[in-house]
Amino acid sequence: MHDLMNDLAAFVAREYFLRFENQTEMAVEALAKYRHMSFMREDYVGFQKFEAFQRARSLRTLLAVYVGVEQSWNTFYISNKILVDLLPQLKLLRVLSLSRFDISEVPDSICHLDHLRYLNLSRTNISKLPENVGNLYNLQTLIVFGCKSLSTLPKSFLKLKKLRHFDIRDTPLLEKLPLGIGELRNLQTLTKIIIGGDGEFAITELKGLKDLHGDISIEGLNKVQSSMHAREANLSLKGINKLELKWDDVSGRETLEKEILNELKPHSDKLKMLEVKYYKGIEFPNWVGDPSFHQLVQVSLHGCRKCTSLPLLGRLPSLKELLIQGMDDVKVISLELSRSTDVTFPSLEILRFEDMSSWEVWSTNSEVMFPRLRELQIIKCPDLIDVSLEALPSLRVLRIEGCGESVLRSLVQAASSTTKLEIRSIFGLTDEVWRGVIVNFGAVEELCIRDCDEIRYLWESDVEASKERKRRMRITLGATSYHLLRSWI
Repeated sequence: MHDLMNDLAAFVAREYFLRFENQTEMAVEALAKYRHMSFMREDYVGFQKFEAFQRARSLRTLLAVYVGVEQSWNTFYISNKILVDLLPQLKLLRVLSLSRFDISEVPDSICHLDHLRYLNLSRTNISKLPENVGNLYNLQTLIVFGCKSLSTLPKSFLKLKKLRHFDIRDTPLLEKLPLGIGELRNLQTLTKIIIGGDGEFAITELKGLKDLHGDISIEGLNKVQSSMHAREANLSLKGINKLELKWDDVSGRETLEKEILNELKPHSDKLKMLEVKYYKGIEFPNWVGDPSFHQLVQVSLHGCRKCTSLPLLGRLPSLKELLIQGMDDVKVISLELSRSTDVTFPSLEILRFEDMSSWEVWSTNSEVMFPRLRELQIIKCPDLIDVSLEALPSLRVLRIEGCGESVLRSLVQAASSTTKLEIRSIFGLTDEVWRGVIVNFGAVEELCIRDCDEIRYLWESDVEASKERKRRMRITLGATSYHLLRSWI
């Protein structure tokens, strides 16, 4: 918020809003009138500082805020007396945020705040919610994002009939959803859906949640028994911006999995990010890569080990970032990515291939592919030998790791505008091969070499090294032959 707007908002709300910073004493009359309070999240928030607020009976909002950039390793503590003794006194609370505090347990007394609409427990250490959380019958928003210890949800959760937003992203230990969650018809945000086995949450429960939007991850798709069940659930995917479809990394039925993925086609007008993990089909259905998904900017295909080819992604008009990882049966990538004479990947800026154990050939033979590609990464693709690319005019960052020397030679020739080059564990990179590589270094400003012990010198002569020193190229050498360092000095 702009400073002037912040000052205006503070002026208008001055009689009801308090930004509690360093005050330790305050008149009872002043406390009684305040309805909204925020306070700085400090390393330790003690009870004594807030003891007087037991008399702030009109308080509606209590927010812990932080000024500056929060780091993941920061730890904040709050006195248990605030949770157990103070909060139950604030009977009119509508909004409560305890985000990022080192809380391992939510007191049952919080569930007696009948007027509570918004509860933020994100990035705390709670392992469960109170059994009587269903008593919060007015609750509309519950955030437990980043609660990495959260493993269960109580049965009373299903009593939260007014719940609209339930954020359970980044909760790796939460492996089950309560049976019947599909009856919470007011839900608009449900960020993670976990498909269970018999007697557990079924994908068909989604058919009643017609107002879902935003981000959604559907896990355990290998437990879906019929493509018809997936079709019923598809009704809830019309307003999705980010969709993650995840199978468990176990053996699956190829034909059924393709049918299920086909039925889970989201609405093309909304989708911006798509991620598919551990899909076991041999090929992708036609909707994956369909140009009608004109808003799609990011695609990730991870661990689809049985697929023998990539979907036709080159036709996506707005695609900016593409990750292909762990597709073990793909051997050849060619113009089949587009099957079109038009510009292929017209908007793509970042492309990453990783852990492609059988990939051998990458051929485009096209002058209209990757016109805007600025970053390319090829990591752990040991069998890749034949790379035939035309010019990559916009490429600035090139990273190659765990590949053969032919990949490096081909790409530096195609990417004459590269300013940053990172190479690591390049097989067969001898002094002779290296001399053929460095002639393409006209634009390189930053060079990083790691674990390439077959080359002994960066430049063949002191004259060449002197030229590069004048160009002030930044060089990083890690776990690489000492001779390389000597050649630069």
